[in-house]
Amino acid sequence: MTDRKAGPNPDRKRALRGRAGRMQGGRGSGRASTGQVRLWGHHAVEAALMNPERSHRKLWATREAIAGLAGELPEGFTVEYAQAADLARLVTRDTPHQGLVLECAPLEETGLDEVLNSADGQVIVVLDQVTDPHNVGAILRSAAAFGAAAIVTQDRHAPPESGVVAKSASGALEVVPWVRVVNLARAMEQMAEAGYWRIGLTGDAETTLGDALPTGPVALVLGAEGDGMRQNIAGHCDALARLPIGDAIESLNVSNAAAIALYAVATRGN
Repeated sequence: MTDRKAGPNPDRKRALRGRAGRMQGGRGSGRASTGQVRLWGHHAVEAALMNPERSHRKLWATREAIAGLAGELPEGFTVEYAQAADLARLVTRDTPHQGLVLECAPLEETGLDEVLNSADGQVIVVLDQVTDPHNVGAILRSAAAFGAAAIVTQDRHAPPESGVVAKSASGALEVVPWVRVVNLARAMEQMAEAGYWRIGLTGDAETTLGDALPTGPVALVLGAEGDGMRQNIAGHCDALARLPIGDAIESLNVSNAAAIALYAVATRGN
């Protein structure tokens, strides 16, 4: 059965709507088309649909899930209704798609210069070899919650933009710039030149984060769980600090540590 196109919605307060037939054959490959990204989950899909910087290709959805979306679909947008079991074939195994799967183009790359020119002192989160997409997504979510200017990763040691990242970010992938750089140490030098005080989080530091925080712009640097920051990256920090956790547990998940550190920056001096 061929797809139909969604027409314009005259009432902007109504939920997103589209018209289409059932998924042809009720099956999907589980892979996005070449050069496309496949997103799933209510918050991730809704945020992507409302992001004017996204180029969308197609939405698969149950009728119940699409009725719960806010906003409106672009005129002529392709929607294909499907059963939840059919949607499960479009995504990775045991994925909570919540009745929505969106295929779209990746976001345009953001340059570090662009972020530094517009950050206005907002905190920047630097991730050194944090490769778990769930962690990166969760950090994006915390970054959005506490008003971070961007997250910065090295392009070879970070997960690609994906449905897993977007689902974990719960919509934050669309609002927090994700800067990918070739040389993370050089990027940190640029931050210093822009007036940022670079604080690396490590459990081995003697100083706590609260004592290390300055009054000016801060870049929080976090390393991968287990290995932590690489020596060269730690050497590019202006200070190393630890979170004051108790002896009952050795360390925190990197996404939890990022959330606590972002809160500390947001509330310093309060």
